[in-house]
Amino acid sequence: MSALLDEQRGLLEQLDKPRRAERAGRTFWCGHWFGHKVVLVLSKLGKVAAASTATTLIEAFDVKRIVFTGVAGGIGAGIKVGDVVVADQFIQHDMDCSPLFKRFEIPLYARSTLTCDETLSASLLEAARVGLVKASEHFLEEYLVEAPSLHKGLIASGDQFISSAAQADRLFKDLKAAGFDALAVEMEGAAVAQVCADYGVPFAAVRTISDRADDQAHVDFSAFVSQVASPYARAILQQFVKML
Repeated sequence: MSALLDEQRGLLEQLDKPRRAERAGRTFWCGHWFGHKVVLVLSKLGKVAAASTATTLIEAFDVKRIVFTGVAGGIGAGIKVGDVVVADQFIQHDMDCSPLFKRFEIPLYARSTLTCDETLSASLLEAARVGLVKASEHFLEEYLVEAPSLHKGLIASGDQFISSAAQADRLFKDLKAAGFDALAVEMEGAAVAQVCADYGVPFAAVRTISDRADDQAHVDFSAFVSQVASPYARAILQQFVKML
């Protein structure tokens, strides 16, 4: 799964005999990749769209594992543009049902974070280590001033595009005050994680840092995704599928 076309560009061409299916307002591409049955789909933006797409993958296509790839804004210390974050947990930063529940707690789940599948995430992390080396030819001076670093940790999701330093700083501090040290922020992962938890389907996610979720978050976003994040995703997922 990805939210945007550019985040998944180039993957469809690698499927063997892809078959198109339309369902729930989405286009799903089914095929084989390195001997594995796979489905590619774009969720569109936001938590509701992502949850709907994940549910359709499970209910209509009987997928056994889900991997999300895309971009995110960096909010953690030491997270720079071009870095890659493999999620180990997700939290909804816009979840607030207080005073009925603590801020960030998912109502009736008795928890705030959703844990990614340990085995799947470990494979994705190793694939990212190898894939980033293979994708080094795409490090463009226009976007990256140094080689990317690989991180593993908490990613925050919400139905907001965080595009100012003040927003990013407030979000980071609010989460930190509640005991959550988030590395990055995006708009879909926690919703997919919740659906997968409900169904017992293993889930993992990898995000390329496209910006620092600040006042420069909109600058050359499309170019960065197509010229940096997309090659990252291809290299990482190629290695990941080979490892399955």
